[in-house]
Amino acid sequence: MRRFPLKNSLLAVAAFAAFTAFGPAAQAADLKIGVAEALSGGAAQYGTAIRNGFELAVAEINAAGGINGNKIELVVADEQGKKEEAINVFKKLIFQDKVLMVFGPTLSNSAQAADPIAQAAKTVAFGTSNTADGITSIGDYIFRNSVTEADVLPETIKTAVKNAGIKKVAVLYGNDDVFTKSGYDNFKKALDDLKIPVTTTETFAKGDVDFKAQLTKIKASGADAIVLSALLAEGAPIMVQARQLGLNVPIIGGNGMNSVKIFELAKGQSDNLYVGSPWSSSNATPENTKFIKAYTEKFKMAPDQFAAQAYDAMYIAAQALKNVKVSGDLAADRAAVREALPAVKHTGATGAFQFRRANDKSGKPAGYDAQQLPIVSVTKGSEFVITK
Repeated sequence: MRRFPLKNSLLAVAAFAAFTAFGPAAQAADLKIGVAEALSGGAAQYGTAIRNGFELAVAEINAAGGINGNKIELVVADEQGKKEEAINVFKKLIFQDKVLMVFGPTLSNSAQAADPIAQAAKTVAFGTSNTADGITSIGDYIFRNSVTEADVLPETIKTAVKNAGIKKVAVLYGNDDVFTKSGYDNFKKALDDLKIPVTTTETFAKGDVDFKAQLTKIKASGADAIVLSALLAEGAPIMVQARQLGLNVPIIGGNGMNSVKIFELAKGQSDNLYVGSPWSSSNATPENTKFIKAYTEKFKMAPDQFAAQAYDAMYIAAQALKNVKVSGDLAADRAAVREALPAVKHTGATGAFQFRRANDKSGKPAGYDAQQLPIVSVTKGSEFVITK
């Protein structure tokens, strides 16, 4: 009998072990998940934080063994915060890259345009930053873990009114964006329900840089606070210019203003901004403390709400994927992901989470919204401080 050297025998054993672990069974393995976010343009401050949240979660999940032994592979694309580009990116991820599901896009405007592509292709589109009304009514493959403005804004207003003694407000909103227009609609309803008088309602457009005319009218109206539906690109200069005009009243903002970037963009003028969200950097739960520490160590900066929601979303998806037997039949696997997601319950950086079924415009069951309680915070110095 021919003898093999011990070294060759060990190599053969090692090769067999590697084949067993990473051979045919694990090639089904790289679970390709699309990420369509605004990594350039005016919404990049949101999209970059979101991408970071996904990358942190994936690194942790893969380091812990992945999903049933399989690794997650992110396929990241820049949709630039533009509707047309979001449509193109969704088509690429779904039809060319053949991802299992898609996270994104960043803005509600883009989601309204691109999510129907995913719905028609029977591929889950999971939003982590879309809060405008009607997104999940697009269809049953549309999910989000970002709490809607309709759920958050009434609580934000109630808390600000109670803490700041607000009697009457002025409203300022962007009238050419799905998100800011939806924010205005929900602010208006909440103000009507609470019977808070509105002294004046002013508008602006995306890309505007001078808001002094609107703010001068607001100051003259005698409002105790400004209710503001804006993204950071316009919201931060609005805060700065308001303070420059001596308009030092509280500002009640929507989801778009809830970012640590406000301290940089409205430097020295960012105090007294009320925002609501399931996430706060001051919420000292074990899950959130762990997330903030890991994020800060990895990216050398503090996380924001958008990073936290992306981080949790990846864990929510991972929990669903554990119940999916990946077959290699892409259409069947995509359908299985959609079937597994609604039952997921998760406690993460943003607290306890579960899905709530939404209806379409005709009242029929459609996609899935987030069921979470908001935390209201107010800016002081360079911090969001939880207030009740």
